[in-house]
Amino acid sequence: MRSLHTKLVMIMVLLILSLMTVVGAFLINSVTVFYLEDFYAQVSQVFQSPSLAADLTTPTEGEEDGAHQLEEVLRACAGELGVDGRNRKLYILDGSGTCLVRPDGDEGPLEYTANLSRALTSGETGDVSSLALDYMDVAIPIQRGDESYVIYIYDNKTTANSLTDQMFLLIMEALVFGLVISILLSFLLSKTMVTPIQRLTEGAMRVAEGDFSRKIEVASQDEIGVLTDTFNGMAGQLQDTLRQVENERNKLDTLFLTMTDGVVAFSRQGRVIHSNPAAARMLCRPIGINTRYDELFGDLASLDQVLEASDHLEAERQVRDSFLQLLLAPFDRGREGGGVLVVLHDVTTQRKSQDMQREFVANVSHELRTPLTNIRSYAETLAEGAGDVPPAMEKKFLGVILNESDRMTHIVQDLLTLSRFDSGRDDLKLARFSFQGALQDLYNAVYMEAQRHNHTLTLRLEENLPHITADRERVLQVMMNIVSNSIKYTPDGGHIAITAGTTPGRVWMVVDDDGIGIPPEDRPRIFERFYRVDKARSRQSGGTGLGLSIAREIVERHQGVLALQDKEGPGLAVRLELRIEGPDHD
Repeated sequence: MRSLHTKLVMIMVLLILSLMTVVGAFLINSVTVFYLEDFYAQVSQVFQSPSLAADLTTPTEGEEDGAHQLEEVLRACAGELGVDGRNRKLYILDGSGTCLVRPDGDEGPLEYTANLSRALTSGETGDVSSLALDYMDVAIPIQRGDESYVIYIYDNKTTANSLTDQMFLLIMEALVFGLVISILLSFLLSKTMVTPIQRLTEGAMRVAEGDFSRKIEVASQDEIGVLTDTFNGMAGQLQDTLRQVENERNKLDTLFLTMTDGVVAFSRQGRVIHSNPAAARMLCRPIGINTRYDELFGDLASLDQVLEASDHLEAERQVRDSFLQLLLAPFDRGREGGGVLVVLHDVTTQRKSQDMQREFVANVSHELRTPLTNIRSYAETLAEGAGDVPPAMEKKFLGVILNESDRMTHIVQDLLTLSRFDSGRDDLKLARFSFQGALQDLYNAVYMEAQRHNHTLTLRLEENLPHITADRERVLQVMMNIVSNSIKYTPDGGHIAITAGTTPGRVWMVVDDDGIGIPPEDRPRIFERFYRVDKARSRQSGGTGLGLSIAREIVERHQGVLALQDKEGPGLAVRLELRIEGPDHD
């Protein structure tokens, strides 16, 4: 009975059975009622005849046997009454109930029915019968002269029952044919209805398994056809939705795996659900499915504390040389599948930047405080000894004030230059110029300064140095800074060599001296702002510690290279490389 096909067949069979039962009962009952009504109609019609009534009630002259005379009269009406002596019989009784006339062969006792008793006792016609009785009868009292008689007609319903049986057989035959036809029609109907439903079921199973490649054929335009077409549309929409969900999941997976922040998700039991490579890299340890929350972050906050937190918890941890900021937050609080999500953010760069900013502010304050103190000291001395200070000393003091002012001006200018570089507001003025001509101008500009220190300054250039695209003033500023440092930090009588040449796509310049050089431990920081190897000597020479930082910024904006070059012997070698075609504008 689970099959829709079987259910439809059973419904059709039950429908035919019910219909034929109702129709059969109605027909059989109608036949019985008709036969009963026809019986009483026949009797009534015959006995209502005036001539018959006169013959029945008027005795003949010299009549000795009234019952026999009544029999003779009624025999003439036997056909109209349907009396045949076998199924429908005629009886004549006297007023006392004694049967005077009966059919031939009928010798049994006469049953006194309700109709017969009524006619005998009350003298009224007994013509009441019921479908439940197995007979029909009518008792008519007759007054013939001085004698009272009762004409009693009894029918055993054999004819009606025979007709009913024949009708029942006919109904059963019709029922059998109807059942056969209904079963065939139900098979056809169920096939018509079940086949599309089976296709829909198969399609739904394919969709449930993730197969959206085939559509269900729409074979009709009825409700099932509309349902099939709607199902195809739903499957297509579901396929598009799943494809979009898959794309979004792939994006999230890619983002999760490639993001720089570490993410670790734990279940309520403290086991790892998800983690990305960044988390393992930051924590410097592998993270697997068997890793527990307590192993990684139990020292910061317990799992229950995070699960019960209203928002999230923050913590910090240092792993080797890295500083990590941790955010611990619960997710899916009201569900069994919830847990804790830990996000790790590397703040090492921010920490270093903060330290550099503090150091930068401290250095700027220190650098500006020294010349300001000197200016104030000499100015106060001049103010207190106004008129008493010798002209030579006053001139000397004013010279110191001017020098310290110039030093402050240089510091402020260098800071403004770095600020413009940091904000990106100092654009390069790119132009095509001769690299060889720039080197020659550099040599001429520093030659006299080198002579004052008795340095031997040499310039060696490869032949046919190309023209380059760059900001000429900025490039000369870098070159001047490198050569000026060599002149400053090389003892008098030293040697400074400027060489230049080309490599594929680039030009280069090396400034090599035999001065005091830079210790190996200080070389990595030589390009940091305000960093100086010998602070006392730098201040004495007027250095601010910003020159090489500015030079590095200019070279990097040209997409070039400025670095210290290894060399044998004392001194320092600084190499500058620039692109011939200038920096890219992408």
